[in-house]
Amino acid sequence: MTSPRDENLQSTLLSLNARAWGIAFGLVLGGGLFLATLVLVVKGGPTPGPHLQLLGAFFPGYRVSVLGSLVGFVYAFVVGYALGRVIGEVYNRLALR
Repeated sequence: MTSPRDENLQSTLLSLNARAWGIAFGLVLGGGLFLATLVLVVKGGPTPGPHLQLLGAFFPGYRVSVLGSLVGFVYAFVVGYALGRVIGEVYNRLALR
C-alpha cells in the first residue's frame, strides 16, 4: 500500500515545470532562427536565404538581415515558449492521471 505522502512525492516527481519547458523551447527556436539568419547574412550573396525569407509572411518585419535576426528571435521565442508550455501542460495532465 502506498501512503498519501508517497503518492504526493510520485506526482511531484512526475510533473514537469511547464514554464521551464516553454523557456527552453523558446530559446532553442529563437536561438536557431537567430543563428541561421546571421550565418546567411555573413555568407552573403545576391539573394541570401530565399527560403528563410518566406518566414516574413508569418513574422511581420522579419528579413534576412542583422536586425531581422533579432526580430526573428523574438517571434520564434514566443512560438517556442507557447509550444513548450503546451507540451508541459499536456504531459502533466496525462502523467498525473
